[in-house]
Amino acid sequence: MSAPQYKSFEQSLSEFDNIAATIPPISAQELNARIAKLQGLMRQADVKAVYLDTSTSLTYFTAITLAASERMHGVIIPSSGAPIYISPAFEEPKTQTLITIPGKIAIWEEHEDPALLVAELVCGLNAGGTTMAFDPATPFVFSNPITARIGSRLKIVGAKDLITQCRQIKSTTEIAIIQAAMTASLRVHKAVWEGLYEGISTTEVTDFIAAAHAKLGMCHMFAAAQFGEATAYPHGVPYPQTLKQGDMVLIDLGAHIHRYCSDITRTYVFGLPTERQRELWTLEQKAQRAAFEAARIGAACEEVDFAARKVLTDAGYGPDYKVPGLPHRTGHGLGMDVHEDPYIVRGNKTLLEPGMVFSDEPMLAIYGECGVRLEDIIYMTAEGPVFFTPPSVSLERPFG
Repeated sequence: MSAPQYKSFEQSLSEFDNIAATIPPISAQELNARIAKLQGLMRQADVKAVYLDTSTSLTYFTAITLAASERMHGVIIPSSGAPIYISPAFEEPKTQTLITIPGKIAIWEEHEDPALLVAELVCGLNAGGTTMAFDPATPFVFSNPITARIGSRLKIVGAKDLITQCRQIKSTTEIAIIQAAMTASLRVHKAVWEGLYEGISTTEVTDFIAAAHAKLGMCHMFAAAQFGEATAYPHGVPYPQTLKQGDMVLIDLGAHIHRYCSDITRTYVFGLPTERQRELWTLEQKAQRAAFEAARIGAACEEVDFAARKVLTDAGYGPDYKVPGLPHRTGHGLGMDVHEDPYIVRGNKTLLEPGMVFSDEPMLAIYGECGVRLEDIIYMTAEGPVFFTPPSVSLERPFG
């Protein structure tokens, strides 16, 4: 095993403490600035109101986190003025406790039509605009009846572009929270590496990852553990595996603090690597580095994908999305969602700006044999790209 010293999962858990409790959340001042920016964009686009459902965008603008349900529960952001919170009547006391940004609560009883309530509130707003825009995460079962109740009084559009213009550029506070989440999850990664032994199952590994994130005070989101041939498949296989000497190991995990996500993947070998495994791993490292070096201010997102893919195609893999090769995009944005704008993929001509955050993970997949994915998250500064977590130094030293 390439780890310097075996450490059991139980020992690692005993050494973890609640780091999330030390991380300040987004302030009310920043929330107000977000709403003000959205409202400015709305006025430019002639949008009278944006409806936000129980999505991360609701959290982004108001700090309210709600679970999706069959009952309409969200907020109307007018182009000027305070938010209007939509709540089932029996949930009003809870809604009141969740509010950070002051605004009216409009309630509806169980027998009433919440779509009619929203439609009349939006049409009656003392705010400019001839259009209503929906959060793209709004379920059709809510957006469709609201649209029907509004009729011809307002044009209906999606709010994706408006929301992306706000969420795609992270503030220094957001970067700091993501950094805390990434640093903590890297500790979990290293503990997995140190705790592997022959015969351990992928299920035992993923259970440990969930427990470790919880011990750190994080909200666990996902964990993937793949051994041997299963590492070839980007999203794993639907059955557990048992670790053997010489297996390629792929671990992908994520959790969040104040809704801001971590997402890190490491690939290494349990035991002594073969020359073939070393060759594949080194090629993946070069592809990841090429993507990093292509991520310059003013470059298009697709240029980053091109750079990583060229390393692999020049080595005889692919081309395009063909396997053996890189079967998916090189990266995705990360923030309150683990997958969000900007996407690092052909056709995305969005120019990189300071504050953008996205993954660098040009996986090399060889179905029937193995796969290698190294995933670290980049944030863009005025001077160029920076990794939140140090990338793997070598196959033998995946954690430096």
